[in-house]
Amino acid sequence: MDYKSSGVDISAGEALVDAIKPFVKKTRTAGVMSEIGLFGGFFDARFPGYEHPILVASTDGVGTKLNVAIMANKHYTVGQCLVNHCTNDILACGAKPLFFLDYYATGKLNVNSAVDVVKGLAKACEENGCALLGGETAEMPSLYAEGDYDIAGTIVGVVDKPNIIDGKKIAHGDVLIALPSTGLHTNGFSLARAALFPKYKIDQYVEELGTTIGEALLAVHKSYAMPLLPIIERRIISGLSHITGGGIVGNTSRILPKGYKLNIDWEGWDIPAIFKLIQSAGSIHHDEMRHVFNLGIGMLVIANEENAQTIISELSSLNPFVVGNIKKAS
Repeated sequence: MDYKSSGVDISAGEALVDAIKPFVKKTRTAGVMSEIGLFGGFFDARFPGYEHPILVASTDGVGTKLNVAIMANKHYTVGQCLVNHCTNDILACGAKPLFFLDYYATGKLNVNSAVDVVKGLAKACEENGCALLGGETAEMPSLYAEGDYDIAGTIVGVVDKPNIIDGKKIAHGDVLIALPSTGLHTNGFSLARAALFPKYKIDQYVEELGTTIGEALLAVHKSYAMPLLPIIERRIISGLSHITGGGIVGNTSRILPKGYKLNIDWEGWDIPAIFKLIQSAGSIHHDEMRHVFNLGIGMLVIANEENAQTIISELSSLNPFVVGNIKKAS
């Protein structure tokens, strides 16, 4: 017996590392001190211009969006989704991303699809100004069915202590500014698949979507880092909520000070077609839709009325809109 006959091909892993090196190299930033392939990644943690640098870290995955990628045999967008999801998580704390680490696990390594995933990771890292510092590829034939894989990632960023956003400044009358999503982002896919795929095929074109089911579901999770970071530095934002699993209320309630509640105008925006299709196909109640999906809002910015107008103006390229405000709980 040998390792390959038991299901693990070391040479395939080595081929993957060689194939992804050019893409990873493009993500190098000033702090990177190592090449990919070492036992750890080195990053120079000196932060000129910061009064009191605080590191912020987050780990996440993309859930069963991977099932859709595997069904469609399109793996480029999920890597971008993973980086952007993690970036938005630390952005909600006010942090700028520094570097990203990924974990890719599969039953039998398919170098081509793995390269596509890492190319997506590298593209998003480059767009967010962070380095793809390293990662791990695990081949585990006893745990994953043929063709299946999973990805997860850890991001580390930095925020100046005075710029931390934790919701403590939220007050009565603050405005809820919605930044549109590009679709489901990376949440709710188990329900979406259960609703859609008994009735639709992955490559089926749907008139109201203007695209195929697969393309609509695999739309890249949007990052809001580049437009929001300059505004964060001006300290005019009271709170940021990344709308993921749990929906608008579930996520935004996490940062509300005790004694405050959300006042949301649920009729204040047009729900994107993909959510309407999911709801119709699965006969899903409105409350469940609001609890599971972002319903077209990827990030909520909370600010007082005076600052809200400035923020809306400066984020005009993102087409922001007001969906409500903060009230004192009765």
